[in-house]
Amino acid sequence: MGKAKRLLFDWVIPIVAALILTFLINKFLLFQVSVPTGSMIPTIEKDDRLLITKVYNYSSIKRGDILVFNSREYNQPFVKRVIGLPGEKVEVVDGVVYINGTELKEDYVKNPDKMSCNFGVIPQGHYLFLGDNRAISEDARYWKNKFIDEKDIMGKARFTVYPFSRFGSLK
Repeated sequence: MGKAKRLLFDWVIPIVAALILTFLINKFLLFQVSVPTGSMIPTIEKDDRLLITKVYNYSSIKRGDILVFNSREYNQPFVKRVIGLPGEKVEVVDGVVYINGTELKEDYVKNPDKMSCNFGVIPQGHYLFLGDNRAISEDARYWKNKFIDEKDIMGKARFTVYPFSRFGSLK
């Protein structure tokens, strides 16, 4: 076997195959994001890198999921927690969230605020998102368009992959 043929089979083909496989995985299965703010502290710290799985079945989205979505208002991806599902009535009174009149237990909120707002009923195909660090999170309470269309949801945050000291699954 000639040098050029050996180079092709030993290096070029495996590298091209790895690049194609990486592209397909990133396009259809999972991707990484870096979190630029502290809006999800203590669940997610500023500068954490997260592994995200793509969402194809919107009916699998549950309250409490941490999702990545594209904000049309800010023209960038956000990482926030799903608080309200389609058809639910959501109200925040003195920092306490109520879903259809029932208080939502939020053990993940460590830095609450006393803000009050009434979101009304969430339209079909839309979701309501808030950050865990309510004292500083710029979330649905401040957005012009309070609800995120399911078409703008990019994926579900599954793991913190960096820094290694925080490596693990998200809850």
